[in-house]
Amino acid sequence: MACRAAISLPFLCLARTLKPSASASGRISSGSAPPSKPYRPLRHLLLAPSRFRFLPPSFSHFRPCSRGCSASPVAAMSSSSSYQKELAAAKKAASLAARLCQTVQKAILKSDVHSKADKSPVTVADYGSQAIVSLVLNKELPSESFSLVAEEDSADLQKDDAQETLERITALVNDTLSSEYNTVVSDKDVLAAIDTGKSEGGPHGRHWVLDPIDGTKGFLRGDQYAIALALLDEGKVVLGVLACPNLPLTSIANVDAHYSENQIGCLLYATTGEGAYLQSLNDSSTVKINVSTVDNPADASFFESYEAAHSLHDLSKAIAEKLGVQAPPVRIDSQAKYGALARGDGAIYLRFPHKGYREKIWDHAAGSIVVTEAGGIATDAAGNHLDFSKGRHLDLDTGIIVTNKKLMPALLNAVQESIKAQSASHL
Repeated sequence: MACRAAISLPFLCLARTLKPSASASGRISSGSAPPSKPYRPLRHLLLAPSRFRFLPPSFSHFRPCSRGCSASPVAAMSSSSSYQKELAAAKKAASLAARLCQTVQKAILKSDVHSKADKSPVTVADYGSQAIVSLVLNKELPSESFSLVAEEDSADLQKDDAQETLERITALVNDTLSSEYNTVVSDKDVLAAIDTGKSEGGPHGRHWVLDPIDGTKGFLRGDQYAIALALLDEGKVVLGVLACPNLPLTSIANVDAHYSENQIGCLLYATTGEGAYLQSLNDSSTVKINVSTVDNPADASFFESYEAAHSLHDLSKAIAEKLGVQAPPVRIDSQAKYGALARGDGAIYLRFPHKGYREKIWDHAAGSIVVTEAGGIATDAAGNHLDFSKGRHLDLDTGIIVTNKKLMPALLNAVQESIKAQSASHL
């Protein structure tokens, strides 16, 4: 029997969707004419739901099973990396969180969806994913101090009318953990795990950064989402993992393609100085990935947020026209955009939030390092590199632009000229 390893509960300590919107070419348009086909989601087969079982509220020991995690360490990466232990733990945590999310998305119930104070949806999968990641990181890295900057907290789950929801989340967490650990967690353990995500981050020490479901609206539509987990070390992103359960293993450029269950589900990851890699969520075979080498904007395909509420589509269209981009935009929920761009599915990603919105670090930390380690660049609209050392928010100039090194000078110029033109038109 595996040895027992107790966890200190007070220190226990999440994931969002690809929705292509394009013509068959999967590219953006340079004019005002609409694409030849209407935007539509790319829907995929999901894993069958597990049987939920409610377990007694006891969590005195957290013991690993003899079975290992399916997300094994990467042979292709250098064993000398100082973050190999953290990478293995992050991959395991994100993979298990993805498994929980797949179960919920397959059989989503109305009672599984709630609204936060900002009116954005939150599901039992958001909470369960955050709890899973916290618990697994603490188990796999027990000797390290633990700080987690994450999106959710347990305040709404502690209300009198939330007990049934909390019990469902606990059942999901136990059902998921049982595949890898001999463990049972209680409702209180789940609440404690979720609330370890209250760290403020900052420029000193190590901080995990988590979006338990990046792209919740896409998740609810049955489309793309990502479990996005990153590690900050002295204010720098040094590791990132994107678990994208609905992202095809091959390019998303062909929106008419149909995929079987074993052709979807990606785990993309990177550590600083080691490159970026992709493997299936269902096995450990690994390939190194690189951004597109396109240097002519006319040949570039283009990602932006699916939801118009998340990004200024009119500004993105003006930038595309100025660049001479020919294809219509591929609109994708979540940091799956970063993953698709990192492996060369497209060449440009633009995000311009509406005035007054402050970007959260968990919406970009994992994706940005996957792209940069794949050879790309991620900056704000002024060309400044993204700074994740300021706490829970990113302080940006206007928006975020991501592309390869060849296209960045022309893209940055087009972005700045388009922003000036738009500002002048509003005077």
